[in-house]
Parts: sequence; C-alpha cells; structure tokens
Amino acid sequence: MPDAPNDGSSASVDLIRIEVTGRDPESAVRDLTAVGAGRQWTSRRTGADYSYRYTAIGDSEVTIRRSRVQGFVRGVVDPGDDYVVQWVTAGSVVVDLDGERVDSRRDAPTLYPTEQAFVVIGNDSDQRLVHLSRAMVHDVAVDHYDVGESPLRFDHHRAPDASALGRWGDALVSLSRALRDGVESRAWGIAKRAAAEAFLGLYPPRSEALPAELSLPRNARLRAMVEYVHAHVREPVTVGDLATVGELSVRSVQESFARVLGVSPLTYLREVRLERVRDDLLEQDPQSVTVGDVARRWGFAHLGRFSAAYYERFGEYPKQTLRR
Repeated sequence: MPDAPNDGSSASVDLIRIEVTGRDPESAVRDLTAVGAGRQWTSRRTGADYSYRYTAIGDSEVTIRRSRVQGFVRGVVDPGDDYVVQWVTAGSVVVDLDGERVDSRRDAPTLYPTEQAFVVIGNDSDQRLVHLSRAMVHDVAVDHYDVGESPLRFDHHRAPDASALGRWGDALVSLSRALRDGVESRAWGIAKRAAAEAFLGLYPPRSEALPAELSLPRNARLRAMVEYVHAHVREPVTVGDLATVGELSVRSVQESFARVLGVSPLTYLREVRLERVRDDLLEQDPQSVTVGDVARRWGFAHLGRFSAAYYERFGEYPKQTLRR
C-alpha cells in the first residue's frame, strides 16, 4: 500500500477488510475467534432462525465494524492495540467487567474498557463498532491535550455530552463518505483524524503524571515497569510480572523502585489505585454508585483496609469524597 497522505496520520497503514457470515452457532464461534473479535466464544439459538454476520472495513488506524447475531453470543475481549467505541441498534449487549455489568443503551456510544479483559454478551444483537488505534489517538491527543508521552487514561463510564455526541456523529458520516474514495485517499486520512478528535471529545483523556526522574535514560527499565503498572492497574500485578517487563531480577526490581521512587513496587501499585479511586469518586453520582463498587473496580478487595489507606493518603474517608 502506498504511503498515506500528509494529513497528520502515520506514514503507512494496512488495509483491513473482513466479512464472515453463517447460519449456525458453531461456525459463529469459529469465525469470531478467527477474525480476532475475542476469545472463548459460546453461542446458541434463541429461536428457530439463527444467523450471524461480522464485517470490518478500514485500515490499521481506523475500522468501521458491525457485529450482527440473531441468537445468543458470549465472549472475552482483551485490551488490544485499539480503542473501541460501540453502540447497539437492535437487541441487547452487556459488558461485564469483573461482575460489574453495563447494559448498552440503544444508539448510545460507549467505550469498551481499555485496560482489562472483559466479557461481552449479546442477545439478538446488531452492534456497531469503531476501532481507533491507540498510537494514532495518542498522536492526536498530543496536539490538543497536555499528555506528553504519558499513557492515556479514559473513563469508560463517562456519559458524553450532547455537543460531543454531535461531533462524533458528524465524524462517522465523514468516515463513511471517505470510504467511497478508498482508504488510500486524502479524504480518508482527514476523516480518520477528525474521528480521533471526536473520540477525544467523547472521552477526554487523563494523562498519567509519571515522576520526572523516569525520563532519565538510566531509568528506562524502571519507566517501562511503571508504565506497565499504570496500564494493568486493575489486574493482580506481581513483582515477578514487573521483573519480566524490566528484564531484571525480583531483587533488582525492589531496589530500583526504592532507589528512585522511595517505595516498594506493590506500594506504588496501591498508590496508583488509590488515585484512580479518588478520580472516580469525584466524578461519580453518589445516588448511582457506592464506595465499594469503585474500590473493587480498582482492585481493593478488603474495604476496611482500603478505607484506612485512603484516609491516610488523602486525609478524608472515601464516602466524604463521593458526597462532594
């Protein structure tokens, strides 16, 4: 494929065109796995007629997709190289993140969780999706937000405002029109960037403020481990995981964190989780969420210990933060 035009997109991208279709659950499981739509799929009939169709068109930076299943389907989706915005036009789709279930509302875009595997469950569903590459979104975010080279964070619980939804709808129309000219066209390159800008309007990023010492070349391995913590903060991260990322021994990992950051790796992980909890509590409606819900979302299983650690860190109890 020729180089993309000089419109702010990356120099070279790969064409993506997918279409799988069938009329039995076994083929659906096979095809959805084969096209990378997820893993551990199960599917079954909900009536006499069963059918499925999964399509994708675009390139490695942006794809427009549609997943239609006349039946029941369930699978696990892992965070990948893309951010995914989805909405439902028929039937129902539920996202389950560690027991926290979110029902998709008809024609309302929602962001798939970006940092942890989740389960998606569909019943007689017609689902639209837009995949945007993380690298491209970060490049666009650098021009509009103070994010530097830090990883981006998004709140998939956020309800976009009306103006942001309008810009997103306009961006989708532009993408569809640009596809007529092909993914090598200048129109497609411009439409992709507009879609990334509209995405950032739907879900304004929160950049990770990494310690300044991590920018020094001698701390490159420690930076990689810290970035791993931020990217996998919901997961049960171990010192062994960090040792693998940093290509160091467990003892060297401990020493690196203590020398540069003044804390142990697991203490650093706890502090990041506490910050995430506080960010969520400040944004959530106390009528629709509990402290326990938010704490468990960020990996705190023992609420008593969590509350004590939160008070020690911020000088107030989490319930006080939520009620602000």
